[in-house]
Amino acid sequence: MSGPVRALIVDDSASMRAMLNRILSADPEIEVVGMAPEPHAARAMIKELNPDVVTLDVEMPGMDGLSFLEKIMRLRPMPVVMCSTLTARGAEVTIEALRLGAVDCIAKPVGNPLEIVQDGAKLCRMVKAAARSSVRQTPHRVAPVTASAPGQMRDMVIAIGASTGGVEALFSLIGALPPDTPPVLVVQHMPASFTQGFAARLDRESRVSVVEAKSGMLLERGKVYIAPGGENHMELVGGTHGHIRLRPSEPVGGHRPSVDVLFNSVAALGAKAVGVILTGMGNDGAAGLKAMRLGGAHTFGQSQASCVIYGMPRAAFEMGAVERELNLSAMPEAILGVCRTSN
Repeated sequence: MSGPVRALIVDDSASMRAMLNRILSADPEIEVVGMAPEPHAARAMIKELNPDVVTLDVEMPGMDGLSFLEKIMRLRPMPVVMCSTLTARGAEVTIEALRLGAVDCIAKPVGNPLEIVQDGAKLCRMVKAAARSSVRQTPHRVAPVTASAPGQMRDMVIAIGASTGGVEALFSLIGALPPDTPPVLVVQHMPASFTQGFAARLDRESRVSVVEAKSGMLLERGKVYIAPGGENHMELVGGTHGHIRLRPSEPVGGHRPSVDVLFNSVAALGAKAVGVILTGMGNDGAAGLKAMRLGGAHTFGQSQASCVIYGMPRAAFEMGAVERELNLSAMPEAILGVCRTSN
């Protein structure tokens, strides 16, 4: 992309529009081409200004952000970053927005001046990454995998890491898994207040059970454990029948929870583990997936063609950590294929 990223801000609060404008305009690689107080004005601005990225408020009068996003993704697919308030309702709507194809989400900048600066820097990174993302008109649909015959599934553990675009990918991947799937541990980069709602929503739409992980939880077949955002890294302790440990620690590679920390803890299982790295910005998980592969695990990376952002899978592939690159549609069967016994 030549020239600065052209951004359109959509928010019903004049003060928030002004703040977002200041934050984005301070980055020389971003140009704010317009600000809209509600979706109807935004629709006209999108036609007139042809922005590269839209930042979209979740809750607005008239037409809420979710309804507007649905129209955007149906009529003119483009990169959208959701700006959400940290409320239960805001989290629920944002998760739905990500499922529908929004590239990323961020909590609205609040707090002391230092926190606003940090949030602003993160928003600028998101907007620039969104401009380089691959946006589809409709989310991926992955065919459900049928359950295996009794006794066919090995004692295994599946570890998955994802970031930008990962919510949509995980709805497709987890939603395709059968009830006899080996335990699945997931690190998805998202705000701390969102992971519980994300797990609950995934649980409602999946044949496996999905929970937000807690320290001490024992691994069970047919269960998916989502690492809580915020203060802890998630690790596996023990073997395939081990338990989850949430460990308070500094961020690793800028992330907490970190995909690398999870993958490194699972690497000790050797051939009894499967590692999967999905769409995302940066390189979190690449080194951990390499450790898993060197230990004898099967490792899969999402293909560039099916990624929203081919960052984490690319870093893992270039490091030699990925055994096979696959489109998202082929991922569930490939994962389960290495978990089944051969007879």
